[in-house]
Amino acid sequence: MTLPTRTLFVAVAAMVAVGLPALPAAAGPLPKPLPKLSAAAYLVADVDTGEVLAARDAHGRHRPASTLKVLTALTLLPELDPASVYTAVFEDANVDGSKVGVVPEATYTVHNLFEGMFLMSGNDAANALANAAGGVGPTVDAMNATALELGALDTTAVNPSGLDAPGQLTSPYDLALIARAALERADFRAYATTIKSAFPGKMPKKNKRRKTFEIYTQNKLVLNYDGAIGVKNGWTTKARGTFVGAATRGDRTLVAVVMRTKPYAWEEARALLDWGFANAAVVSPVDTLDRPAEAEVGVGGTSEHEPAAAAGVGARTAAVVGSTPVLPWYTWTVLALAASLVALRARVLVLRRRQRWRGALWRQPAR
Repeated sequence: MTLPTRTLFVAVAAMVAVGLPALPAAAGPLPKPLPKLSAAAYLVADVDTGEVLAARDAHGRHRPASTLKVLTALTLLPELDPASVYTAVFEDANVDGSKVGVVPEATYTVHNLFEGMFLMSGNDAANALANAAGGVGPTVDAMNATALELGALDTTAVNPSGLDAPGQLTSPYDLALIARAALERADFRAYATTIKSAFPGKMPKKNKRRKTFEIYTQNKLVLNYDGAIGVKNGWTTKARGTFVGAATRGDRTLVAVVMRTKPYAWEEARALLDWGFANAAVVSPVDTLDRPAEAEVGVGGTSEHEPAAAAGVGARTAAVVGSTPVLPWYTWTVLALAASLVALRARVLVLRRRQRWRGALWRQPAR
C-alpha cells in the first residue's frame, strides 16, 4: 500500500472510530422500491393493524370525486332498512354526473339504490339515498359528523355524491380511514364486491310488469385483481382520477388510495397493493390510521392541492416514505471516501501491472 493510499485508509478508519453510527445490518430481505406513480397523493396501509406502509402527501386535501360515496355509505347503511321503499323525486334524477337511471315518481328499495350507487357510481342514487334518510342537508351534516368521529379531519363533505363542489375535499389518509371503518360492515363489503345486478326501470302501465335492466360494476379492481374486496372508483375533470382499493391475500388485508391521477386510477392502486403485499413483512410502518386523540381539526391543508401541515401525525406521511433507513450526511461522506479509496487502490494496482508488463517487454532478448 502506497503512502497516500495508507493515509486515506487511516483517515477513514479514524472517522469511523470516533463514533459514526454503524450502517444498518441486513436483517432480512430488503423491500422492493415503490412503484412510479403519477398520483399527486397516495397511501397504502394494513386494514387490520392500521399500519401505514407508504404514503405521499397523505394529508394533502384534494377533490374526492365518487370516492366520497364510501363516506355516504358508511353514514347511511346503519340508518336505512334495505327493504324500505323510496319514491324518487325530480331532484334525484336531475343531478349532474354519472347516473344509474333513477326516474322521478318511481319507487325503489334502499337496496336498489345502494347497488346503483356502488356499481354504477350513480349520483342520482346517492341523492335518493340522502333524501330517503331525511334530506341532502341532514345527510351531509351526518357525513361530516361521521368523518369527525373517525378522526378524518381532512374531510369536508358538501354533497352525498362526491360531485365537485367548493370546499368538498378529503385526503388519502382520510379515505383509508373511512374505508377501513366501512370494511368492518358485512353489508358494505357485499355491495362493494357485487359484480352485476338488476335495476328497476320506469314504472309500468297498469297491469303490466315492471321491467329491469342489468347494471355492472365500474370498479376494475374488483373485476381484475385477485382477492379484491372493493372499494370505490372516482373521476371528474377537476378531481381527475381518484381510487380507493382493498384486497385480501392470506391473512393480510390492505387498502390503497390514490388521488389526482390518470383516468385509470385503479391501475395505480393495483401497483400499490402489489407493492404492499410483497413488502408488508419487511417494511417499517411510517404512520398509523389511528390518529391521536389530541389531533386538532385542520391538520391537513386548507385548500385543494395544499400539502398537509408539517405537524403531528401528518408530518410523518407528508412525502414518499418507505422502510429504507435514512443515513446521516457524515455516513455518506465516509462511504464516499471509502469508495474513493477502493477506486484509488484499483488504479494503483493497474498502473503497477502495466509497469511490470512494459519492463518485461524491454527485458526480452533480441531475435
